[in-house]
Amino acid sequence: MSAETPAVGEPPEPAATATRVQPSLDELRAEALEWGRKPRLWGTWYVTEHMVRAMRAYGWTIIVGALGQPILYLLGLAVGLAALIDAPIVEGGVEVSYLVFVAPALLMTAAISVASEEFSYPVIAGFKWRRYFFGFSASALSPGQIAGGVVAGAAARIVFVVAAYYGFLWIFGAVPLPATGWLMIPVGVLAGLAFGIPYMAYAASITEDKGQIALVQRFVFMPMFLFSGTFYPLATLPLWLQWIGWVSPLWHATELGRIASYDKPADPIMIVVHVGYLLLLSVGAYLVARRTFGRRLGE
Repeated sequence: MSAETPAVGEPPEPAATATRVQPSLDELRAEALEWGRKPRLWGTWYVTEHMVRAMRAYGWTIIVGALGQPILYLLGLAVGLAALIDAPIVEGGVEVSYLVFVAPALLMTAAISVASEEFSYPVIAGFKWRRYFFGFSASALSPGQIAGGVVAGAAARIVFVVAAYYGFLWIFGAVPLPATGWLMIPVGVLAGLAFGIPYMAYAASITEDKGQIALVQRFVFMPMFLFSGTFYPLATLPLWLQWIGWVSPLWHATELGRIASYDKPADPIMIVVHVGYLLLLSVGAYLVARRTFGRRLGE
């Protein structure tokens, strides 16, 4: 029997066990930062993905609304109201049919209508009813990324709706200048954001639902729709009503849409004013919304 072989009945020598080295605090911190780096970099798009996926719950509503609303409005105007209005609309020295005049306003209204849906109750749900914003905030996502994801998700639906609406306008012959008329699509998206982001900032501040959203629809959205030069030139209104159009993103966007659609004469300064006003509403309200999200999420 060799010296290395244990005697009969003698227990074998225990094998050498590997020593497990615990990582240091600095190593754990570096690992946590590495895992959090990707959400911090792409966090806005993670929230956007969630918001878009959540829209599948009412996907048919989005599709039917995007396709059915323009058909009904355009049939009502082209076959109904426009047939009763024989006189063309003359504005800025340009004479166009009533359908061509009202078409850009309808597209901008559709964009703002979608914004009024996506930036209201879903935002309240994220803070109060379903509270998924707090779940996002418990991860590596920042309140600013959460707010940005909500904006990007709503913008995705607005793009779909205004692109479909523009397609129907073109089919109905309501876009005399297609070479520039397609610019109504980005203008429509900007109009939706100019109305929706301030709405989001307000909805994020609501802690108790007492019908505030319904009041906004009745006393903000509807007057804006009726008194922003949608169905007739704003100049035809009394001066004491014209101010509604001046402060309304719908009027500014509609004016840009008419310039692109049928080359309505416009002062270049006014074009800058229209675009600047829509951007000011969007960017300024987004900064306010980020602060509101941060306050509600305990940043």
